[in-house]
Amino acid sequence: MGLSKARLILPNIFSQLVRGTAIACLLSIVPMAATTSPVLAQDTLGDSFKTDPNARMLLQADELVYDRDVQTVVAQGAVQIEYDGNRLVADKVTYNRQTNRMTASGNVQVVEKDGNTIYTDEMDVTDDFRDGFVNGLRVETTDDTRFVAESAERSGGEITTFNNGVYTACQACTKNPDKPVLWQIKARKIIWNGARKTVRFERGQFELFGMPIAFLPAFEMADPSVKRKSGFLFPGFAYKDKLGFGVKASYFWNLAPNYDLTVSTTGYTKQGFLTEAEWRHRLESGSYNLRIAGIHQLKSGEFNADTIDSDNKNRGMIASKGDFEINSRWKYGWDVMAQSDKNFSRTYDIEGYSSSTQTSKIYLTGLGERSHLDLNFYRFNVQEDILSSKPNEVSSKQPWVFPSLDHLYIAPDAVYGGELSITNNLQILYRKNQYDNEKTSGNNQIHSGDANYRVPGASGTNARFTSEAEWKRSIITPQGLVITPILALRGDAIGVNSNSIEVTRSEAFRAMATAGMEVRWPILFSSTSSTHIIEPTAQIFVRNNETYAGEMPNEDAQSFVFDATNLFARDKFSGYDRVEGGTRANLGLRYSGNLNNGWGVYALAGQSFHLGGRNSFASDDFVNVGAESGLQNRSSDYVAMLGISNNEGFSLATRGRFDRKDFSLQRGEIEAQQSWSRLTVSARYAYIAAQPTYGYSDERQELSFGASAKLNDNWRVFGGSTYELVSNTLVRASAGLAYDDECFSYSMTYNQTRNAPPSTVTKPNHSIGFNITFRTLGDFGSASSLAKGSL
Repeated sequence: MGLSKARLILPNIFSQLVRGTAIACLLSIVPMAATTSPVLAQDTLGDSFKTDPNARMLLQADELVYDRDVQTVVAQGAVQIEYDGNRLVADKVTYNRQTNRMTASGNVQVVEKDGNTIYTDEMDVTDDFRDGFVNGLRVETTDDTRFVAESAERSGGEITTFNNGVYTACQACTKNPDKPVLWQIKARKIIWNGARKTVRFERGQFELFGMPIAFLPAFEMADPSVKRKSGFLFPGFAYKDKLGFGVKASYFWNLAPNYDLTVSTTGYTKQGFLTEAEWRHRLESGSYNLRIAGIHQLKSGEFNADTIDSDNKNRGMIASKGDFEINSRWKYGWDVMAQSDKNFSRTYDIEGYSSSTQTSKIYLTGLGERSHLDLNFYRFNVQEDILSSKPNEVSSKQPWVFPSLDHLYIAPDAVYGGELSITNNLQILYRKNQYDNEKTSGNNQIHSGDANYRVPGASGTNARFTSEAEWKRSIITPQGLVITPILALRGDAIGVNSNSIEVTRSEAFRAMATAGMEVRWPILFSSTSSTHIIEPTAQIFVRNNETYAGEMPNEDAQSFVFDATNLFARDKFSGYDRVEGGTRANLGLRYSGNLNNGWGVYALAGQSFHLGGRNSFASDDFVNVGAESGLQNRSSDYVAMLGISNNEGFSLATRGRFDRKDFSLQRGEIEAQQSWSRLTVSARYAYIAAQPTYGYSDERQELSFGASAKLNDNWRVFGGSTYELVSNTLVRASAGLAYDDECFSYSMTYNQTRNAPPSTVTKPNHSIGFNITFRTLGDFGSASSLAKGSL
């Protein structure tokens, strides 16, 4: 069977080298009467090989004999011929002008300019290389592949036959060279067809650890000089408890150098046959693909009751991706997907479309020396198995964004000694049906297993254009103070066409003027054993009040978490639909230290204060984004972070938000990792206090562990788990075993996932995957790379 991509050592390596060295050199020698040159005779030959008329050749040997009578030229004794970066070494080289044949014997070694090396006992070829014979051939390439044959014969200028050949990409054991390599292919005959660009193994066998495991009566693969060739790909395998065991068979059609087609069928023991097809096309300025997949489910009842998966029998999808360059600065493309139901691609792990949230988009980007533009059209597909009585209405609650535009420009020259930047954003969004505030995506998630994928929002169409100019300049005083004045002016033009009762205005213009100042005082303490930097930091921003808060839609500023990372942000909202107003001060202390014993420490702690005007985080909107954030009061909760690491593989990082009155933990996480030479372990704990505003009356806690251990230089085991402490639910668990060396990789994994309460679906899902890779031949398993094809 054929392969779309494979490698094997071919005789063109041998023939090109010989043509470029020995023959080219010897043919350039003018025949003379029989003479014997003194020891270490050395001639520089100027008559060059025809493919490079400017190249010069160097012949070096202990003895050089020209015999006019028998028309031979013989170089013997440490013969070395160099030509155009290639080198031939042998004990003896003879060229016969009567028979037009060249022979090299005795420790023959040919080294290509690209590093490939050929070893042989004896070489006998015609000067046109249509016919020839090599005895005791061994080839080593730059990518560490090896080919050995008892002999090789070339005939007709196209067919080369290797007798009793062996091919492998594994290195021999240095301590025991006679020990069998991990894998190799042996064949009675290996026939290379230069015209058809194929390599055929006849009466061959595949050996693993020296033991034959597969007999190959006739096996054909593509010439490694051909990157793509039509043929069957290695099979793939998969297992999921709802789908059963699956075997994937694929066929690759190399229709043209720049486009191809792959058709696959995966037979599942429970659900039947999943059929996929992918078309790929490369053009001068970019490439695109088209993918389709579909199945008629045989046993929909295997899925949990009252789910999307159990409610559908005929399921499918169609998708396309494209990436093109207009020029070196401008690019455009797309990534779009449509499917019969909202969970098909996720259930069947369609490559590139199996995530819980799949975003379809069309984009245009431009990058200048001091500017950037990003234009996107979005459609969000939430993939989940929850069955709704009105599925079309649920789907229509997700928005269309047409478009979202971001533009940034930074003035190339200083303006009054400072930096001037201009930011623009345009967003036009449409949602057919309103999606209420059940759960938002920002304040609620701890782990990715939560089904909190939807973005709440109002129905109808809303549009907003934002433009903001910011100027700032850093001034360092003789005392070491870093003073940074900041000025900003922003305007938002908003228009809404919605029947949602939460939206009380149809149009508005919102303006925000900011005058701010940041003062930092880095203080350095050093000794012979450590260095410490303490940096007190203070900020104040004076602004007018945010207008129309709660009266206009909020689509892009819902994901908001107040912690130490955004303590000193001028506007702490994550998007443009909300803007921070009023007068606010931020105070904090930074610390970093380095100890000579290899330890490093960094820390940050602080608090924010609302000094005047309207507190934007206490102003309700459609999704209550500021509620219970820690910023809704005049003085905020305390935020802090701490990190410790050393040069022996240990690291610890912790972040937290603490109640402003009693210092009780409101939100926090701690991560730790330790790496030794053969073992790495990690742990993570996350905590979020109760948030009744968002529907979480109980606190949430999650604990995760992970570990990876190298049993030796090749074998390793790994695993991990995530446990939801409040509901006592094992959300995820995985374990795996893997082997890696220079020519072979193997991995097997087991995964269990379960939704944590309050989800009604708590039955765990199980999946098993494995992958085996033979370097240069390909791989197969549940994630076979060959099934992807290539361009």
